[in-house]
Amino acid sequence: MEKEQVAEKRTHPRGIYLLPNLFTTAALFAGFYAAVAAMKGYFDTAAIAVFIAMVADTLDGRVARMTNTQTAFGAEYDSLSDMVAFGVAPALMVYSWSLAHLGKLGWMAAFLYAAGTALRLARFNTQSHDVDKRYFQGLPCPAAAGVIAGSVWLGYVYGVEGILIAIPVSVLTVIVAALMVSTIRYHSFKQIDLKGKVPFFVLLVPVLVIAAIAVDPPQMLFAIFFCYAISGPLLTLLQLRKMRKKFFRTKARDTGKS
Repeated sequence: MEKEQVAEKRTHPRGIYLLPNLFTTAALFAGFYAAVAAMKGYFDTAAIAVFIAMVADTLDGRVARMTNTQTAFGAEYDSLSDMVAFGVAPALMVYSWSLAHLGKLGWMAAFLYAAGTALRLARFNTQSHDVDKRYFQGLPCPAAAGVIAGSVWLGYVYGVEGILIAIPVSVLTVIVAALMVSTIRYHSFKQIDLKGKVPFFVLLVPVLVIAAIAVDPPQMLFAIFFCYAISGPLLTLLQLRKMRKKFFRTKARDTGKS
């Protein structure tokens, strides 16, 4: 009996890995700071904090895979951090800036976004081992946060009053929430081999993207995440169109044979 207990302790060691969880904590802190800044009216600072949380969230997964320190604790902690940084913070941000002027409809739209983020994360955790790694099912919550935070940052920087575009912003918020819980597929870009050799001109793409973001961060970041958000529905429509053409061709061929 004692030997079994010792063996169990060895297979389930106590403690957590420090490095990847530090990045997760940084993402959590940035998300919490974004929520506080949004409630105080510092919407540009809040948006920047959300994008910083995205960088930290990306690094924690990369570091965990590179150092072989992936654990169930880290996965759960990462999901809780994502809920704050990409669910609660953007919802409070867009509500404080614009949706508050719509009364009950405004906070309901903000809640739908937060609920969509929670449902998206729960589905991802339960289906992470059963889906094609090349695609995400539904809009990833960091990309959704990029659309919401980017729109708030863009409007705030260019002096657009939130009350003037409250209805379009509420529609955008609800659509983004719906995309997160949808079954529309989005490219995950996980199939890209970062260790392999690539042609020289491929290196120019990220350089140009970074340069464009540096010129006008609010505009470019919103454009990048908005384009990614609509890429899923567009690719789905193209696939349905191809399948429809293939179906009619097969049907016409079978009719000709008969």
